[in-house]
Amino acid sequence: MPPVLPEAGGIREDWREGGFGVYVHWPFCAAKCPYCDFNSHVRTGIDQPRWRRALVAEVARVAREVPGRRVGSVFFGGGTPSLMEPATVGAVLEAVDRGWGLEHDAEVTLEANPTSVEAERFAGYRAAGVNRLSLGVQALDDRALKRLGRLHSVAEALAALDLARARFPQVSIDLIYARQDQTLEEWEAELARAIGLGIDHLSLYQLTIEAGTRFGELHARGILRGLPQPALAGGMYEATQAICTSAGLPAYEISNHARPSNESRHNLVYWRYGDYAGIGPGAHGRLSLGSGRFATETLRQPEEWLAAAEAGCGESGRTILTDEDQATEMLMMGLRLAEGVAVERFAALAGRPLPRDAVAELAGLGLVTAADGRLRATGAGRLVLEAVLRRLLA
Repeated sequence: MPPVLPEAGGIREDWREGGFGVYVHWPFCAAKCPYCDFNSHVRTGIDQPRWRRALVAEVARVAREVPGRRVGSVFFGGGTPSLMEPATVGAVLEAVDRGWGLEHDAEVTLEANPTSVEAERFAGYRAAGVNRLSLGVQALDDRALKRLGRLHSVAEALAALDLARARFPQVSIDLIYARQDQTLEEWEAELARAIGLGIDHLSLYQLTIEAGTRFGELHARGILRGLPQPALAGGMYEATQAICTSAGLPAYEISNHARPSNESRHNLVYWRYGDYAGIGPGAHGRLSLGSGRFATETLRQPEEWLAAAEAGCGESGRTILTDEDQATEMLMMGLRLAEGVAVERFAALAGRPLPRDAVAELAGLGLVTAADGRLRATGAGRLVLEAVLRRLLA
């Protein structure tokens, strides 16, 4: 069982500003992509019924601890959740509904890779209750897909997209830009092609080189060639904003673009600093318990987590978040959003207002705006958001 912790300060009901969701982590992939630093592992012979029972048990455990709520969103992430059997997805959703109750219009997202084998499972996922598919296309260029370590081709991605759109009410695709040897013109053409597919939600990420990845190793050795200079990467970001906005897909978050009413409701739980249960290996959560809010985390290694979950609890620890911690996290997450953050909410959490001199200075530099009781990062501010946050939290 999780450790018994002392009472903590905090605003018990602050989580309602962002809602309540459930994140389920499936840690397995068919292959490890060289840029990926997520908690993903390659395994053969996965015992799906055993994993199904463990995930269901963990949902039930957390639901007993955090009763009396309704779930507005469930997100199956990874790893590659489209390697899960549809029966596993269905069992987890049934457990969520038993433990808390799913809202009648709950958003249920599953991340998928567009290989033909996984695409055949789409009908099963839809029958299990998934109503939003996030498809990891990553590139509309076969050479780039190979360099990114992806196992699918552009043709397979487009075929999977057609199948997904026939099955699911909402479909999103992921793309990575600022790739090796990619020009601005090539990215603009690729993005225009993606928008031409009629997608209502796009997650568009700059390639980042993370320590502990294959790309990170190659970069440290000085042999990862063709990465763009910062000016080119920045130009790609600015072009992305302009192209998507003109196409009716404005950025509602730094890397996420959607037509109105097609935003990811689950990810908004994070960015609006709601509560969420983290289920599965390496999953993080934020839960308001008693008089405080806690950061939760689970064991990262799949086999360790599985054994612990079967023994009664897959958590590895909890940390009490002080009022200042909560205010800081809320600001860090909320300024990623175009809607920004409510300044009164920050003051209620932190017990102090945002520093007026810092806000005025940043506004004078064109990095933030303060109006209608909300603080927002401008387009220029989102480009240097870490610096903006450092100034506000100094």
